Amino acid sequence: MNQIIETIKSRRSIRRYLPEQIKDEELNLILEAAIYAPSGHNDQPWHFTVIQNKELIDYISQRTKELMVNASTDWIAKMGSSEKYHLLHNAPTVIIVSGVSNPNPELPYSPIADCSAAIQNMLLAAHSIGIASCWIGLTSFLFEREEEVKRLNLNIPEGYTPLFAVTLGYSSLSKNPTALERKSSVINYIK
Repeated sequence: MNQIIETIKSRRSIRRYLPEQIKDEELNLILEAAIYAPSGHNDQPWHFTVIQNKELIDYISQRTKELMVNASTDWIAKMGSSEKYHLLHNAPTVIIVSGVSNPNPELPYSPIADCSAAIQNMLLAAHSIGIASCWIGLTSFLFEREEEVKRLNLNIPEGYTPLFAVTLGYSSLSKNPTALERKSSVINYIK
């Protein structure tokens, strides 16, 4: 089978990590894959903040959970109130992916889609070199609060908004979980 197809089909979101930090060479490969993602009009409207400070990672997890408790969706509120749940899964590396936020129509028109493509590149690159990863969207509960983000001192450039987080590390699982069955009724052809 084609290696890229195999990587796509075998990659899983991993939520259990060893405390050991990933190597700089591995991190750099993953970030390089991110910046080679496609983007509308080649705008490349992304910024990546790499966090390897455990206290900051723990704080982001805890503060986000505090905000999740008030969610109108039951499962999200329940996750927020769980003392055992770590939103960032105790990963040793977390990458915050930010996109251009300026509403100027001359600026990138698809930063969320473009940043999502960069994240998918990161996830596949990580898996291809033996690094576990997970795309975290629930950080939006924190990221939507601009003043709280400023207090974190993440050095996100002016005009960018944090959108998602990606956790990276070495998996503590003995093997990747198997893929859940995929829906077969999601494709139709018009010839």
